[in-house]
Amino acid sequence: MSKHIVVLSGSPRRNGNTDRLVAAFVDGAESAGKKVTLFHTADMDIAGCLGCNHCFEEKGVCVKKDDAQKILDALLEADAYVLASPIYFFSLTAQIRLAIDRTYALLSVGMPAKRSALLVTCGDKRESAADGAVATYKGMCMHSGREDAGIIIVTGLHDPSDIEGRMELDKARALGREI
Repeated sequence: MSKHIVVLSGSPRRNGNTDRLVAAFVDGAESAGKKVTLFHTADMDIAGCLGCNHCFEEKGVCVKKDDAQKILDALLEADAYVLASPIYFFSLTAQIRLAIDRTYALLSVGMPAKRSALLVTCGDKRESAADGAVATYKGMCMHSGREDAGIIIVTGLHDPSDIEGRMELDKARALGREI
């Protein structure tokens, strides 16, 4: 069971459905005595990865000096890692992709997180609309050797409060307690 969880939320819409799903997850985790560090990547100054490999020469230190370093530092302390995003054009948002790409810097030193989860919201009524995000997430788990602790996909959401009363909020709370 995890003790410290880092959550990366990629929604640019504050207090919308993704934020509410994340809040349910965090509520469950904190009620189980876990420390949660939450980053709203849309509110952060994160540049794209240059692929320069400076991080390999400098043991995980990125050449870019921006807010991504806060995420990297937190991930070095975490034993679980959660991605949360609405689906934009059948994938994760650009805001969370920037943060994910910058975790490349940790490949040279390794991330202690052994478990991860994915929380996704989308307007489409079909779960298959999230296939791109799920494939990215599963690829990350496979590449890093992290265990997938769970994937929650909430469909048919348009207005910021559409998620209220949905069973997926209870699933997110349970996942937070169990991860």
